[in-house]
Amino acid sequence: MTSPASPSETRALIIERLVGDSGEAAQVIGVGRGMAERAVPVLQKALASELGAPVTVDLQAVEVGRVPEARSRAGDAFALTIVSSPTSADAMTLVMDAHAVAVIVSALFGGDPDQPVAPIERDLSQIEADVATTVFQEVATALNGSGRRSLDLRLPVPRATSGGEARRRILRDGAAVRIVFGVSTPTDTGMITVMIPQRILLSTRGANAKVEEGESSEFDWRARFSEEVMRSTVRLEATMPLARLTLGHLAAFEPGQVIEFEENAQLNAKLSARDKTLFVCEFGKLGQNYTVRISHPPDAGQDFIDGLMPG
Repeated sequence: MTSPASPSETRALIIERLVGDSGEAAQVIGVGRGMAERAVPVLQKALASELGAPVTVDLQAVEVGRVPEARSRAGDAFALTIVSSPTSADAMTLVMDAHAVAVIVSALFGGDPDQPVAPIERDLSQIEADVATTVFQEVATALNGSGRRSLDLRLPVPRATSGGEARRRILRDGAAVRIVFGVSTPTDTGMITVMIPQRILLSTRGANAKVEEGESSEFDWRARFSEEVMRSTVRLEATMPLARLTLGHLAAFEPGQVIEFEENAQLNAKLSARDKTLFVCEFGKLGQNYTVRISHPPDAGQDFIDGLMPG
């Protein structure tokens, strides 16, 4: 029996299922909320054009979750579709509950917006699934974006499924951002849930968004290093350069001999960790304790030139 994937791919899948490919929760929610808020007016305008009737779209929630939770609050009757991208087969999962389907279908076919909509308590019909597909297309287009910030979704979206097929559909586990839009008339409200894996969101909207909007790089660091790494201890070493000597002078050293420092040795101490120079420092003394004061970052070019100078 052969493995369906290479050892590295299998290991990556196991790690993702256990801990999720995720970023800092505050960053994920912030990026997801910014995307959703920009999409609301676009989606509102698109649905008004498609339906020809007033349906209000609002943002109800943005939170972190897992992709399989997309159906957890949709009830028994719902529509579902999964949109792919060049880098992922499940770049976006969309779920519309039966209340939202009923609201959209009523608006599309001229129902009275001031009268309650009859709830759907059965599997969706083909026409209702087609209507859901149209709405999913508008939602995906509004969230997709453009340019470097685009999710690069493969549009148009696949036809929505419902009933047993939608309930049996296996959703790959993984950390995601959950965006919930409300679609409503004066009497009824339904939900459209969008799940975007965090690995997709952060690769397209995380780093680029921070650079473009000039925000703090705090989240960039946290996305790269876990809290465990940031708390790790590192041994620092401060060294002061001695005078340049020939091998003959070194061979003549004897116990008890005094070695003279260079004139500016105290101003050129190197602070390093694991043989990597971090800063150029100045040695000093404060009371009974010796100190090292950071002067400036190291200059690799100057160090190379100094190494070429004869001793």
